[in-house]
Amino acid sequence: MDSNLMKILIGMGIYALFIIAVALMFLKRSNSNAESFFLGKRGLGPWVSALSAEASDMSGWLLMGLPGLAYWLGIGEAFWTALGLALGTWLNWKFVARRLRFYTETANNSFTLPTFFSNRFHDKKHILLIISALMIIIFFSVYVGAQFVTFGKLFHYLFGKPEYYSLIIICGAALVFFYTLLGGFLGESFTDFVQGLLMIGAIVLVFAFGINSSGGIDAINANLRNFPRFLDIFGSASPIEGQAAAFGAGNDYTVINIISCLAWGLGYFGMPQVLLRFMAIKSPVRLPKARIIAVSWCIISLIAAVCIGLIGRASSPGLYTSAASAELIFIDMACSFFPPIIAGLVLSGILGASMSSADSYMLITSSSVANDLLKNSIKKDLSEKSVLWMARVTMLIVTFFGLFVALNGSDSIFKIVSYSWAGLGACFGPLILFSLFWKRTTLSGAVAGMISGGVTVVLWKHVISKQAAILNVYELLPAFIISCILIVVVSLVSPKPSKEIEAEFEKSQKLCGAKR
Repeated sequence: MDSNLMKILIGMGIYALFIIAVALMFLKRSNSNAESFFLGKRGLGPWVSALSAEASDMSGWLLMGLPGLAYWLGIGEAFWTALGLALGTWLNWKFVARRLRFYTETANNSFTLPTFFSNRFHDKKHILLIISALMIIIFFSVYVGAQFVTFGKLFHYLFGKPEYYSLIIICGAALVFFYTLLGGFLGESFTDFVQGLLMIGAIVLVFAFGINSSGGIDAINANLRNFPRFLDIFGSASPIEGQAAAFGAGNDYTVINIISCLAWGLGYFGMPQVLLRFMAIKSPVRLPKARIIAVSWCIISLIAAVCIGLIGRASSPGLYTSAASAELIFIDMACSFFPPIIAGLVLSGILGASMSSADSYMLITSSSVANDLLKNSIKKDLSEKSVLWMARVTMLIVTFFGLFVALNGSDSIFKIVSYSWAGLGACFGPLILFSLFWKRTTLSGAVAGMISGGVTVVLWKHVISKQAAILNVYELLPAFIISCILIVVVSLVSPKPSKEIEAEFEKSQKLCGAKR
């Protein structure tokens, strides 16, 4: 093995051991009961809440998917997508976080999202709970696979041997499973906090060194102007697949294209891994500080990620000849700029990004099966010990399913993540907003909105978008709109919520308005 590669692996190994050590620190506290394992007894501070939310949300997409998109198509789509995500982050922390924190306590101390929906609407038949748990299982399992693909791409680049790809993905999956199993929500949140720091440090370092090594901003701009529409935020470059640095004339970016990219921000309202951090923060008074931290982290990271893709194209214009391979640009730049040990630590940012997302998805999915489906729907007398064991078994099953997706899929990380993001955002986003802000929302409206959101994402992606060019928009946007419409219409034609439900809603509003 090459000595430089060995040093890179040593740097990454140090990081992996540190993560396992953190998980072991929380072993006893996290495994005491179900609420501790799944929500950490609402004990997160503002820094941990903010950075763990953003790290688990952004995933390997931030360090590979987004720079790869900018490298391949130029600034247009990457810019509007990043802007939508930044706006969505701020809106979510500003308007949803505090209300959800209070309402989940008011609604029978709900510590998972499906349980909150069920308690919010007094769903005695658990219809809403079952549907929401199933949606989480479906879309998060695919999401886990996207993170494992990131492991494979990273180490395939380092080793340069395709035959190692499967083994590497399996080893990465085993590591995430092991430390999530040990640390539960608290361990996962604190490791995500560390990984959030590592991610932003890695991406800012690569960004800064990239500008310097490329001759400065003027030189980068001059090089990129050789590629048609590459720096046009209202256009898109047209790289020719399979040819090095060969471009067509480019494409116009219409209003529909821009709105479609901005719609990524809608997904935040329905992301369980982010919403759980709102529910788990120790005191609502700390939410404004957490919001500043989270939004600042998000904006800095998104700007740096887009710029890394642009710098990569300027300095190595013919290095990659496909959208999927372009997602390696961050890795290539890190290995080029830094000594091997430092490069290993920087590349651990990719590991951290993927691990911080995969662990959240695995934990949330396991809670949906063990706590929501089994304990709350099928066998209510299930003991706390049995719930924890079922959660661990489910986590193992989700890990295997994620491996199946990773080993059999050929799409880019960006495409896999965009599909799962749309599914979760459309299923849960509209319902979260109406649950928190509209007292007249009914159980029937909630069920209609959730089902229509998920179904529309699938149909729009695979059927409707292919019927005409004007319909080729990001599936999250039409699905979100249709879900909102059905929640309103079905709620208005169905009987009003009971006085008990309305009283709980008003109580949560009063608590939210109080200075606490």
